[in-house]
Amino acid sequence: MPVKKGDMVRVNRQKLENSLEAKASDSRFPSYLFDSPGEVVDIKGDYAFVKFGLVPTPNIWLRLDQLEEFK
Repeated sequence: MPVKKGDMVRVNRQKLENSLEAKASDSRFPSYLFDSPGEVVDIKGDYAFVKFGLVPTPNIWLRLDQLEEFK
């Protein structure tokens, strides 16, 4: 099922760590990306703007295929 605006998601660690984005930047990702729910605020093309509201963190653009439903 595709991710849509308002969905609660988390980042798939394996897909993010093996991505082009990870290889092009600092690969030390904070644990909240994988353990805390984030809300999809906007979607543009293949990317979703995700807000992690439980902790004071910046919003982040992530590829849709790097996200999974938060259970």
